[in-house]
Amino acid sequence: MKGKRTDLSTAHCAIARSLEIVGDWWSLLIIRDALRGRERFSEFHKSLGLAKNILAARLKKLVDAGIFSIEADASSALSHRYVLTPKGESLQPVLVALWQWGEENCFKRDELKFVMVDELKGKPLVKMQPTSRDGRALRPRDIRFSPRDAAASTHAAAESAGRRKIGASRP
Repeated sequence: MKGKRTDLSTAHCAIARSLEIVGDWWSLLIIRDALRGRERFSEFHKSLGLAKNILAARLKKLVDAGIFSIEADASSALSHRYVLTPKGESLQPVLVALWQWGEENCFKRDELKFVMVDELKGKPLVKMQPTSRDGRALRPRDIRFSPRDAAASTHAAAESAGRRKIGASRP
């Protein structure tokens, strides 16, 4: 017997709330296809081979979440396009990071047939890496979760101290 799915929409974790919206594989693959330029229901259907009712449900959820907007299709009065909103486009780094993780962890040597490249230069992307505000590469043990108020006050105090130091050195 399958358990009931947990609602993560009110969780106090940004990852959990994100997964509530885009956490199933079909949603991420739809967004991947949209980042590749697909916009029409038929294009998503052909690319993914997904049952039409499931595709329609996922697209509706993504529209309701503000990931896509629906726009008229100039080439056909009977159809419309699913266009990524800025909120949807901002998922690009998530998908790039997931791709890069998959490259390293899900394929045998020489099995992967594609690589993500810079459109302009044709060169592979640099591996995404969390970095600090001062540019240091951060490993998992270098990151912690902090209450927002504490992090904001620590950041504000550090900026204030920096301004005092800069101001003190001025003539």
